[in-house]
Amino acid sequence: MRLALMQSAPVSGLTDGYARLAEEAVAASGSGADLLITPEMFLSGYNIGAAAVRQAAEQVDRTRLSDIARRNKVALLVGLPESDGDAIYNSCLLVDATGAIAACYRKTHLFGDLDRDQFSAGDRLSPIVNLAGWKVGFAICYDIEFPEVARHLALAGAEAILVPTANMEPFETVCTRLVPARAEENAVFVAYINQVGPENGLTYCGLSCLVGPDGNDLARAGKGTETLLADLDRSHLDRVRRAATHLRDRRSDLY
Repeated sequence: MRLALMQSAPVSGLTDGYARLAEEAVAASGSGADLLITPEMFLSGYNIGAAAVRQAAEQVDRTRLSDIARRNKVALLVGLPESDGDAIYNSCLLVDATGAIAACYRKTHLFGDLDRDQFSAGDRLSPIVNLAGWKVGFAICYDIEFPEVARHLALAGAEAILVPTANMEPFETVCTRLVPARAEENAVFVAYINQVGPENGLTYCGLSCLVGPDGNDLARAGKGTETLLADLDRSHLDRVRRAATHLRDRRSDLY
């Protein structure tokens, strides 16, 4: 499965978000990508305040996202605000290449007052979804910094963990150290898709990547806007898993 990892600058509201997504979907489709992944809260902006987040969540149009996916025959994993009753969630929505909604995951681990002032926490970890012959799970930004999240998804059958993020300076080591560790200790691919540049006092650090199940980079962005193309390779996964020992050597009788 070919992934297009969209490292982008923050948008200026939903209109800009839809336009950029549509443009990237055309490019991804033309490059043979099966799935285009955006950063966390891509569609509306992330550090925009509780009132703006709520307004955007109430105006998100899933039909429009389905139309973009269907027209371009490319699946989308889009970071966006989600409204459910009085609660607002930091979510990612998977739309398959036919335009059908395949999954929605809500961020479970909230990062400081920045998240807690804007969102409610999700109450369950990601489902495992079959997409283009691969079993994939999701995490959002801070979630992947908890080893229990990746381990749970790996034990549930995930072959790849897809992580929209909005990671900011000075936390670059999450991108370069923790994400590869999550991949290697669980023998899974991890795709980590970040924003880049300033937004209301934050500076996002880029360094988006696809890391292989051996912990080595398969693709790595710098600190500018770019879309990485990278492939999930079944033979690579099988080869690493034949040699990997962490999952089978766990002492589940102790923890």
